[in-house]
Amino acid sequence: MRPTLWRFSRDDLMSLLSGIRYNLQGLWLGLRTPRLLALGMLRFFIVALLAVGLSWLILAKHTDILSMMWPQPESAWILWAWYLASWILSLLLMGVAAVLAYVFAQLFFAVFIMDLMSRITETMATGQPAVAPNASLMKQMAFLVRQELPRNIIPILITLILMGLGWFTPLGPVLTIVGPMVAVIFLAWDNTDIIPARQLLPFGQRFKTLGATLPFHLGFGLPFLFPVLNLFFLSFAPVGATLYHLDRHKDAPAPATPSNP
Repeated sequence: MRPTLWRFSRDDLMSLLSGIRYNLQGLWLGLRTPRLLALGMLRFFIVALLAVGLSWLILAKHTDILSMMWPQPESAWILWAWYLASWILSLLLMGVAAVLAYVFAQLFFAVFIMDLMSRITETMATGQPAVAPNASLMKQMAFLVRQELPRNIIPILITLILMGLGWFTPLGPVLTIVGPMVAVIFLAWDNTDIIPARQLLPFGQRFKTLGATLPFHLGFGLPFLFPVLNLFFLSFAPVGATLYHLDRHKDAPAPATPSNP
């Protein structure tokens, strides 16, 4: 039994490396499969275009936002600090724009593309996608969209708060590292949770699965930390996540799914 104080063991290291391997394996399969390649690139361009558009809208108000926070000083002695603050604010606003673009894409486009990529991958591997037997396609899609709030949006907001606290507290160096790690774990889970969510399994049960596989999800999410490339890895992440889920549950019985009254 794992002790109460979690320690990073050799098994955890192997699980972390396995997460990286499944991410790269899914990317390679996605690039070699025309349908997956088309859907992955569609998801990439949707997020990229939203990020560019939101960045333009936000940065267009950059001067007004900075002036509200700190009017441009007249003294040349502190003008350099104002320009430094302007540069930092620009980076923060671009980061916010990227996060908002990802959230909007997930809610309105990407979650459907993710599920379709997962179904294609599952069909390629097993010949039959695992769906909730007594649930309509519309019900499954609505359930997937609802899951984005606890599974993705709230964790991202918490991560942004942690990183923001890192700027203003002595825990800055620690939070600066912990924040992105938390973010990529939840981003990885957003992909590995596609099939369980489609099966309408309870959120608590799926969250326990995440807690039991943190090293794997950390490894799967590490490629998401590379700027620019992270959008590319995220675009094809559902493929590797589906392969992981299928391998993990290869010999397990099919989970019970709720039925309509």
